[in-house]
Amino acid sequence: MYSIFMLPFQPSLMEIVHVALDRSLKNTRSDMYPYYRKITGENPMKIRKYFMYLIIAVFLLALIPSLQALSDDNAVKVIYQTSFTSDPHWTTNNPSTNYWDPNKGMYHFSNEPSTGGYAYTPVDYKSGSFTFEYDVILTRIDNGATFRFGLSGSEMDPSKGPSVLSMFSNTKYGQIIWLHLVTTGGKLIEVNSQHAAVEMGPNAYNGPTVKYEVNKTYHVTINYDDDHKTLSMKVKDWLTGRDIWSYYLNTAENLNGMNRIYTGSKGDYGMMSIYAEGDIDNVRLTEPVAVTITSAEATKVPSITTIPPKTPTPKLSTVVPTSYPADTPSSPSPGVLAIAALGIIGVCGVLAGKKKN
Repeated sequence: MYSIFMLPFQPSLMEIVHVALDRSLKNTRSDMYPYYRKITGENPMKIRKYFMYLIIAVFLLALIPSLQALSDDNAVKVIYQTSFTSDPHWTTNNPSTNYWDPNKGMYHFSNEPSTGGYAYTPVDYKSGSFTFEYDVILTRIDNGATFRFGLSGSEMDPSKGPSVLSMFSNTKYGQIIWLHLVTTGGKLIEVNSQHAAVEMGPNAYNGPTVKYEVNKTYHVTINYDDDHKTLSMKVKDWLTGRDIWSYYLNTAENLNGMNRIYTGSKGDYGMMSIYAEGDIDNVRLTEPVAVTITSAEATKVPSITTIPPKTPTPKLSTVVPTSYPADTPSSPSPGVLAIAALGIIGVCGVLAGKKKN
């Protein structure tokens, strides 16, 4: 019975070969008899086609990172960005402890309580959703010291709003991570990576305690969703990409008025001569952009503009008391593009196989 899965029968390709009747004699073509033999080997034209298919497939695979980066950049507006390959010219009141290190291509910081030290750069953020991210390596964190880095108004004081800070401290619970918020209205909301920290109240994190390590690089991402009034933080191991800790807070009000990225110890009145020291790299602040719909599309939908959702902040694999708000990615994932390219390679392979048969 014929099936679509059965390969159609095709006769073997043959060619005519003339063989001399008597190999000891010099024969003309008329003295030779023909016989058929099976054709083996590949036609040079076919080999050339297969080679072209391979080149096209490799080219498509090479385009995947560029297409992904392009789609990501189109989804957001970059407010501020630096990789410290050149002097960022941040303002500091103590250039001996806070400075650009040209040898490392990073920004060095040293925060000491009760000194009021700071380093900052102005940014053109007024209000709305944003994503703030950076890399950090702590080379020293004395008992009682805290590294703070994030967004603030001109006060640059963690006790005054508005302020959104990531913090790596070495205090009551040891080396733990904090997400710290003071709203525009002056309300303090924070959470740390200590299991069921009593002072956190209803915001306490109920997963297993997570502690950071000295001399290890981490990638920190803070997302603020203005529509849902949520602030989330995710920390990854920079080398392996493994999630270390993530959590979120409900801000209860919209955030605005934070026009500086800063690190420092203003408002920290602890003991002197203790330090949080290390280096910052790859600082980036972005906000989602509004995409205008064309006139043809506007007749099909009621709205004129749409704002693409932000990249979601996944939870830890451990159980936490509340779930993250559901978001959808703002751009196609590299996996989808890779599958598409592999599909094209597969089609080329099938076509090549058919021609070979």
